[in-house]
Amino acid sequence: MTSETPDELTEAWSGVLAAYEQHLRAERDLSVHSVRAYLTDLQSLASHAGRLGVDDPAQLTIRTLRSWLAHLQTMGKARTTLARRATSARVFTTWLARTGRADSDAGALLVNPKSHRELPVALSETEVRGLLDATTDALVDDGARGLRDLAILELLYATGIRVGELVGLDVDDLDRERRVVRVLGKGRKERSVPYGLPASDAVELWLERGRPELATESSGAAVFLGARGGRIDQRAVRRIVHERLAAVDGAPDLGPHGLRHTAATHLLEGGADLRSVQEILGHASLGTTQIYTHVSNERLRSAFRLAHPRA
Repeated sequence: MTSETPDELTEAWSGVLAAYEQHLRAERDLSVHSVRAYLTDLQSLASHAGRLGVDDPAQLTIRTLRSWLAHLQTMGKARTTLARRATSARVFTTWLARTGRADSDAGALLVNPKSHRELPVALSETEVRGLLDATTDALVDDGARGLRDLAILELLYATGIRVGELVGLDVDDLDRERRVVRVLGKGRKERSVPYGLPASDAVELWLERGRPELATESSGAAVFLGARGGRIDQRAVRRIVHERLAAVDGAPDLGPHGLRHTAATHLLEGGADLRSVQEILGHASLGTTQIYTHVSNERLRSAFRLAHPRA
């Protein structure tokens, strides 16, 4: 088999996965994207297990799980993908055991394949300035759309919030006097993130001059609107970031998550402590935030190699 197209699942697998989907949605309150990712991983596991004669998830063993991961590796899956799928399997088998659907936790001994973690790409301060200046210079021609795009870019860079958090913002989520935005992050965890004066100015211009031009009856309380007046979606924001960055000579082609990486990197380079950056980004684990210390260190090494005569 070279394809990951799921085989037809047995009644036992289908029933258990349906119950697990309900658990992810109702009890863990995960996003639609996260639920889909978990189920895709487990459908792949169920198909592989079925080919081994394991027609019921209660029959899963560590051997079956390892066979599945080994099969994925032969298909050329990246180590990061294998690690994520191992996690999906472990969380699932723990749930099976806890809910009495299996006698034991088959994935308890499953170890994540070690991954070579790539450092996230971040813009330099010069490139960020070029991005924001180019967007500002285009305001005369771009009108309300330009005001919106500038506010989006300024807010993404100022706060480091996720694109999903940005598009979910309502006007009441902005404390415009204190310059703080309230966002609903992963697991529906709420946090407040400060933003600076440039972002505040851009947001005020958008809300006072740009948003009224695009607003319709379907706009509701959404901060950022699409071309037809409804709440802007994540795809549109990604397109905005890519298009605006294309106007900056030499800048890498990044999406909204690249601006999140950039914000975190610049905070640490500016002297912010790791715990504060973790809280701003909404990371559950400090280990996730630590990747940005490696980015900062690599930039220091690069600057040293370029500038020091005995580098």
